[in-house]
Amino acid sequence: MSTAIFFASTTGNSDEVASKISSALGKIEVFNLANTKVERINEYDKIILGGSTWGDGELNDDWEDAWGDFCKLNLSKKTVALFGLGDQESYSDEFCSALGEIYKQVVSLGATVVGFTSTNGYHHDSSKAQIDNKFVGLVIDEDNQSELTDKRIEDWVKDIKEDIL
Repeated sequence: MSTAIFFASTTGNSDEVASKISSALGKIEVFNLANTKVERINEYDKIILGGSTWGDGELNDDWEDAWGDFCKLNLSKKTVALFGLGDQESYSDEFCSALGEIYKQVVSLGATVVGFTSTNGYHHDSSKAQIDNKFVGLVIDEDNQSELTDKRIEDWVKDIKEDIL
């Protein structure tokens, strides 16, 4: 079984979070979708997908560019964990909603999703990444709660480690 992280980053925050997750899991491979074909996901049994939310809950440009090919993948035998970045104060009504879009697509492609996290400690109005009182993955707000990032990553990695490695 092999595991890798695939992410898209516009400002570098998703890149930094992906690197921290990789280190916490024992230096697994990390691929930026800006310079990696999304089909590389086929080479791995277990994947972590991540990125940030832009505008009114949209995927960032690199995810948008890869989206058509991503939607053609078969993830039916894969375990997937998700992480997303957003700004809960400036975009309270669409906080990390791009993560919810990725989640919906991953589920429709047949993947098993692990790593849901509590919404406790976040202050937002709505999110497509939220089901009841859980987010569909790790949610990070570097703009308003950067001091919580390392602890959130540490806790999430402990939660997913058995399923994702």
